[in-house]
Amino acid sequence: MKLNPDTSSSRRKSRKAHFSAPSSIRRKIMSSPLSKELRGKHNTRSLPVRKDDEVRIVRGKYKGREGKVTQVYRKKWVIHVDRVQRDKANGSSVPIGIHPSNAVIINIKLDKDRRAILDRKDRSKTEKSAEDIVVD
Repeated sequence: MKLNPDTSSSRRKSRKAHFSAPSSIRRKIMSSPLSKELRGKHNTRSLPVRKDDEVRIVRGKYKGREGKVTQVYRKKWVIHVDRVQRDKANGSSVPIGIHPSNAVIINIKLDKDRRAILDRKDRSKTEKSAEDIVVD
């Protein structure tokens, strides 16, 4: 059921908005789920993928491969993972693009900004604050 009257539920408009989204919005759309261990540790389900995160590919031809993210190619909606590449006829190798939804983050590159995002998204803290409101 559509709740916001300002948002269109038209398939045509949704697809146009998705594929012509600016880089800042593509960052959020290009999120990957966290592994079970990280999900338990950070109480967060997913996170926008970033260079130097370690991921495990869970769907497609390269399922089961693990590696570090070498590039987040927002224009093409893909990430390039270390050692997931293809040899060309001339002998050079090119990275294969993987959609972030087909990968699981197994190790997060943490800095102060990333830690702030995780703290803000921490669901256990939001549940506690909701309980405090109910008690009053």
